[in-house]
Amino acid sequence: MPLSAADWAAISLSLQLATVTTCILLMLGTPLAWWLARTGSWLKGPVAAIVALPLVLPPTVLGFYLLMATSPTGPVGRLTEFLGLGALPFTFWGLVVGSVCYSMPFVVQPLQNAFAAIGRRPLEMAATLRADAWDRFFNIVLPMALPGFISACVLGFAHTLGEFGVVLMIGGNIPGETRVVSVQIYDHVEALDYAQAHWLAGGMIVFSFLILLLLYLTSDKAAVGSLQLRS
Repeated sequence: MPLSAADWAAISLSLQLATVTTCILLMLGTPLAWWLARTGSWLKGPVAAIVALPLVLPPTVLGFYLLMATSPTGPVGRLTEFLGLGALPFTFWGLVVGSVCYSMPFVVQPLQNAFAAIGRRPLEMAATLRADAWDRFFNIVLPMALPGFISACVLGFAHTLGEFGVVLMIGGNIPGETRVVSVQIYDHVEALDYAQAHWLAGGMIVFSFLILLLLYLTSDKAAVGSLQLRS
């Protein structure tokens, strides 16, 4: 049984959501991971715990409080209404906010580990050659941390595609607007349309396997390159 137009719409929306979320997470997560890897501040522990909270928190709990915060009566909702951006719940950008919060540790932690593995010596040597902070980051840190960036991109993208509880709570189930693949599968099962659910669920399994295989293959090659840079 081929995929329906609603299935393709859900797939397209999920890919858009995962792409936008991953890009935002890289922009927000890179400086945060750099700070966590380098700082000796007492705030490191609490901040790292907040970043990792979605790993242990039920998705519906996170989705519920995000829904309350972004509703027209919530603090974030009042701010977006004041700025003329409208309410976030049950919109694509509401899904983005929920996905960014829920997938944050899958991007920050690989980057933090990659930055910590570099150590201080390569940067100190570059500083003695009068390389400024930006030069050191873009020409030394980024190439050496490439495996971490690959892992962060792949894991952030794949995790966003598989979200259910958070996106359902904050986005609802609006066809063509907030109905992502995971919600579409749930709708098929709820309607006892198991054949259609098999097509989508099986496709997600194959896609997840391929994207993880790509992660392992590319990260191994990138790791070899970063080791050559260290030597």
